[in-house]
Formats: sequence, structure tokens, C-alpha cells
Amino acid sequence: MSIDNALRDDMLKATPNLRAFAISLTNNVDRADDLVQETLMRAIANITRFQPGTNMQAWLFTILRNLFHSEYRKRRREVEDADGKYAATLAVQPAQGAHLDFEDLQKALTRLPADQREAVLLVGASGFSYEQAAEICGCAVGTIKSRVNRARNRLAELMHLRDMDEDLGPDQVTLSVMQAVA
Repeated sequence: MSIDNALRDDMLKATPNLRAFAISLTNNVDRADDLVQETLMRAIANITRFQPGTNMQAWLFTILRNLFHSEYRKRRREVEDADGKYAATLAVQPAQGAHLDFEDLQKALTRLPADQREAVLLVGASGFSYEQAAEICGCAVGTIKSRVNRARNRLAELMHLRDMDEDLGPDQVTLSVMQAVA
């Protein structure tokens, strides 16, 4: 089966964002890479279902999200480092303050409910509009806005932030997740 060059190029262009989203969902680079690979394989196998002229990246994110949730349902019965001792041994202390802020953000993200984490990552970190994120998640735009707002408030609380500019410093990735999209 051959795939149109324009579609292939759109898929390749979306791959870095897919990988970043997968890493944020799984907190594991290897699992994220597997998830992205499976997403692309399924997209190619089902390319006839893609509607030309629509957003390829949103379609791929939807596939990735569905695969992640399917995998999560399969794994939820597994006990994986329940007390976190093994994971704590793998942590490397960052050399700069921005890395510490980002690490704090990652830890705080894991404490959010899955729907809120997903919404804030799609809108804040991946740059999707509220409308696109709502389409990916299969819910109303107002629901996404509410989830993003609750997630941002909870992240600020978990990270003990009062003034974003003063407390976070110059790390643009952390700032983009925490600040409202203009």
C-alpha cells in the first residue's frame, strides 16, 4: 500500500509533537516511542479513514490518545513500582534551575486527574486550540476550557506558585503550560 507524499509529509511533521505528547502521558521515553510508532502504523493502515483537508495532527493525536487509554486499561491491573522507590533511584538531579522547575512541573502533572493533565498538555504544551483539543478528546470546548483552568490552578497549588514570572523563571515550556493561551 502506498501513501500520498503530502500525507506522509504531514505525518512526519507531526511526529515530534506526537512524541512529546506521548512522553508526557507515559513518563517513559521508550514507551512513548513505542506508542508513537504504533500510532503511525495504525494511521498508515487506516489512511483511507482520514478526511483530506482536515487536521492530520489532530487525527494522529486522537489515535495516540486512544492507544494510550487502551494500553492504560490493560496495564491498570499491573503493579508497577507502587511506592516509587525504583523511580526515585532513576532521577538525575538537573544542573540548572529551569530543569528543576520542569521536574517539579512533571511531578505535579502526574498528580493531576488524567482528563485535566491531557487537556493542559494539549492546549498548553502542544499548542492546540481549545477547539482542536476538544475534538481530540471528544468533548465540548467548554469542558476543555474548564479542565485546563482547573489543571492550571491545581498545578500552581501543587508547585506553590503565586507569581508565575517570578516563581518560574525563563523556562518557556513550563511557562506555556502554566499560562493561559492568549
